[in-house]
Amino acid sequence: MPSGQQARAQAAAITPGLQAPESERTPAERVRALFTGHRLSPGQRRIAQYLVDHLTEAAFLSITDLAERAGVSQPSVTRFATSLGYAGFPALREALQPIALSAVAGAGDSREEIRRNELQAAIDAEIENLESLRRVLADPGQVLEVGRRLAHSVPLTVVGLRISASLAEYFAYAARRIHPDVRVVARGGSVAYDTLLQAREAGGSWVLAYAMPRHANETLAAVRAARSTGLRVALVTDLTMGPLVEEADVTLTAPAGARLVFDSYAAPGVLSAALLQAMADAEPERTQARLEGYEQVAMQHDFFIDD
Repeated sequence: MPSGQQARAQAAAITPGLQAPESERTPAERVRALFTGHRLSPGQRRIAQYLVDHLTEAAFLSITDLAERAGVSQPSVTRFATSLGYAGFPALREALQPIALSAVAGAGDSREEIRRNELQAAIDAEIENLESLRRVLADPGQVLEVGRRLAHSVPLTVVGLRISASLAEYFAYAARRIHPDVRVVARGGSVAYDTLLQAREAGGSWVLAYAMPRHANETLAAVRAARSTGLRVALVTDLTMGPLVEEADVTLTAPAGARLVFDSYAAPGVLSAALLQAMADAEPERTQARLEGYEQVAMQHDFFIDD
C-alpha cells in the first residue's frame, strides 16, 4: 500500500492543471489532488465532496462526526481513507489539517505553524458558529415561544447527560434565579425516569434537554421517557436530523466547535442565555421579584467579592 505522501504524488501527477507548485494551489485544489486518480464509490465521492466543501471544519472532525455529516457509515470513512493510500482516517485527517489551517489563517503548513495557529483556527470556527446562530435568531420567535413555555412549566426539568451536563448545569444555575422550581437530570436510567415522572406529577409540562456530540443513547432514552410521562421536550443540539430531533417537540440547533481535542460550546452557550432572557421576559414581575430577593440575600451573606 502506498504511503500518504506517495498517494498525493500520484494524484498530482495525473491531475491536469495541478502541475503548478503546491504552494501556488488553492486549498480546495490541494484537497482534490488527494482524491484524483482514485476510483471512488458513490459514498466515497460524497465524503470527498464534503471534505472539499467544508474543509476548515471537516479536517478536525472525529470519524463519527464526519460519517454523520457526510451521510455515510464509519467503516465507509475508513475504507475511503485506505483507498487513498492512508493507514486510516487519522492519517488522512493529519494530511488535511495543515491545508485547512492554511485556508483559515493564510498560514503555511509546517508543524510549527500548525501548533501556533490551531487555537486561532478553533476560535475562527466558533466565530462562524456564532454567525450561524445570529442568522437563525434574526427571527427570534421560536426562542421567545420556547422561553415562555419553559417559564410557565413549574417545575422545569433540565436534562444534560455526559458531556452535555455542563450546559444543563449552567442553564439550571441561572434559571433558578428567575424560576421557582428547576430540577436537573444529570444521570440516565431509572434515576432520570423517576425525576421526570415526579416532575410531571408535580405539574411540570416541559423539559429542556441538551444533546451535544458524542450523542449518548442515554439522552435519547431520557427524552423518550419524558415524552412517555406526558412532558413535552425542547431540545438544544447541534443536530438537524436523527432520532433525537424526531423525538423532541421543538429543536433549537446551535453548532458545537469541533477543532480541538474536546468540543467547545460558544453557540450553545449563547443560545442558552437567549432562552434565559426569553424566560425572564415571559414573567417580568416574577423575575424582578426573585432577582431582587436574591440580591438582598447575597448582600446579607457577602456572597461576592466587590469588584
